Amino acid sequence: MATLFVDKIDPQSGTSLEIGSSGDTITIPSGATITNNGTQTGFGGTNTPAFLAIKTSVQDCSDNTYTKITFTSEKYDTNNTFTDSKFTPGVSGKYFIYANVGGYPVNDVGKDTTIRIYKNGSTLAEHRRGYTNYELQNNGTNTLNISAVVESDTDDYFEIYWRINTDNGVAARVDYNASLLYTYFGAYKIIE
Repeated sequence: MATLFVDKIDPQSGTSLEIGSSGDTITIPSGATITNNGTQTGFGGTNTPAFLAIKTSVQDCSDNTYTKITFTSEKYDTNNTFTDSKFTPGVSGKYFIYANVGGYPVNDVGKDTTIRIYKNGSTLAEHRRGYTNYELQNNGTNTLNISAVVESDTDDYFEIYWRINTDNGVAARVDYNASLLYTYFGAYKIIE
């Protein structure tokens, strides 16, 4: 193997320079540093599909019942994978899924709330919070969040469910806020 010593390589004509040919392996030895001061393409990966959906109106729920949360607006949806309050990635891989639900009992106090991530109609992850001294007051929004890293096939789907348990079996309400994200659901693909 021969060694070529140069300080700079420029293309003979035009502005493109190719190192090696298709199928070749270019090796950067351990300890070497690659400095990029220009535009890079073809390196790393992207965190897509990705989406963030929010509520734009309140949602009434029955007491002590798991209710699918409906999300009526999207902040972004890179691959059109979110529809009918359901995320179906369309690309196999690992995903970071996260959600937050803000809600309250209507004209009563709450004992506990639970948020769940459902995968294909079954519970995948759950976060429950109990309240002492009736901290969950009527008409005062309290939020509960959840996140998980999950494996997904192309046709798996994910949904968010929420439950509140009140003292007297009264209705509950999932809240929204036009400027604060009380209730949202999002996901993105993890680069592997």
